[in-house]
Amino acid sequence: MTLTQSAGLPLSATVMVLVAAVAHASWNAIVHAIEDKLVALILFGAGGALMALPLVLLAPVPDRSSWPWLVASVLVHIAYQLLLVTSYRLGDFSQTYPLARGSAPLLVTVLAAVFVGELPLPLELAGVVVVSAGLASLVLVGGLPGRHELPAVVAALATGGTIATYTLLDGTGVRTSGSVAGYTGWLVLLNSVITLTYVYVAGRRRSGLLGQLRRHAGLGLLGGALSLAAYGLVLWAQTRGPLAPISALRETSIVAGAIIGAVVFKEGFGRRRIFATAIVFAGVLMINFA
Repeated sequence: MTLTQSAGLPLSATVMVLVAAVAHASWNAIVHAIEDKLVALILFGAGGALMALPLVLLAPVPDRSSWPWLVASVLVHIAYQLLLVTSYRLGDFSQTYPLARGSAPLLVTVLAAVFVGELPLPLELAGVVVVSAGLASLVLVGGLPGRHELPAVVAALATGGTIATYTLLDGTGVRTSGSVAGYTGWLVLLNSVITLTYVYVAGRRRSGLLGQLRRHAGLGLLGGALSLAAYGLVLWAQTRGPLAPISALRETSIVAGAIIGAVVFKEGFGRRRIFATAIVFAGVLMINFA
């Protein structure tokens, strides 16, 4: 495969991915806030399906060549969601979320070079490295994980592997789809249907489930809408720029997640997180001005 260097990332794509990052952190915080993760999965699946249905009905159907990528991505997204809620159950939001998201950009860079033949510009690559370094320092703010935290660390790293995998699958699929809105709609709808089927089987004998669903319905449906909007913006950006810097920009959601963790969940922020945020911001500037 021939390696080709990117032509850079347009400012419009940068802005949309940063907006997506905030939306992404917000829906992850909602998942964390809903104590019963089965309830969270049901509500997010229902919210995602409702928001995706208009796209499926009104947008052009994705090109036939993109469907193998789309179906593979749906399967990886299911694994991602299960690992994500597991990591949130095992550890703090402010540590598991940065670890899950921050482990992906460098892996995406390698995968994109090997399987897509895509190389970022030198300054873009430097920006990816700087963003990843800032995110890594954010993960270690609380010190090295102890032995009792290892299950949460393993779950978060496995989540990061699925993130890198579906980023590559969707980056390839959406570029051949001819319809970003259609690809987004079908991806989210299929994902939601499978998720809802799973949680129905898992929770059909649960007592009190309906009451929990009613209690958290507003938050859960909002989370589903935010999830669709966040990923739709990223897919749009992937048709206009290289995968590696887009992945790095998307993971700035970790900074937003750390702020949410400090403000909403009272998990602390402090000078080290301010320093890490400054590093991430410097990497974003490098990517934008490449």
